[in-house]
Amino acid sequence: MYPKLSIITINYNNSDGLKQTIESVLEQTCQEFEYIVIDGGSVDSSIQHILAYQNRLKYWCSEKDSGVYNAMNKGIRQAMGEYLLFLNSGDFLCDDNVLEKVIPTLSGIDIVYGDILLKSASGETRALIYPDKLSVKYMFKDTIGLQHRLLNGACLLILYIRSILRLFRIGNFS
Repeated sequence: MYPKLSIITINYNNSDGLKQTIESVLEQTCQEFEYIVIDGGSVDSSIQHILAYQNRLKYWCSEKDSGVYNAMNKGIRQAMGEYLLFLNSGDFLCDDNVLEKVIPTLSGIDIVYGDILLKSASGETRALIYPDKLSVKYMFKDTIGLQHRLLNGACLLILYIRSILRLFRIGNFS
């Protein structure tokens, strides 16, 4: 049986951020997901963090790539989940229960999204609050970032075309 959710983390020379991201994923109370880490051949201590958790990763690699989107595509090729969450190194889930709340809602929805807290290096936080319903007008004016949306794998490649042609079946998750 395939997992409902694949979480993909990409990294390049962000050892501390990678460690924080991996720990936020693996400390989730709900473990019904597969976790994939793609490293772009980092020369810092990123590989040590990956190796420390490799037995809990579905897949990982550390090799030179041609950039962020190439790394994301490597992750997509390995993913078996119906939904994809891109949680890049340095990003983290805000508490240990996020996936416990989200995974049961993943059915019949193209995009699941939630608000985001931005934390500065000085520790200040700022919230990005998204509307309860997304519209085509909103998608032309603004966007929702990869860090706070789960994409149904079937819609990933045609996401932007479909948003122009019709409204999505969208569920908001706070």
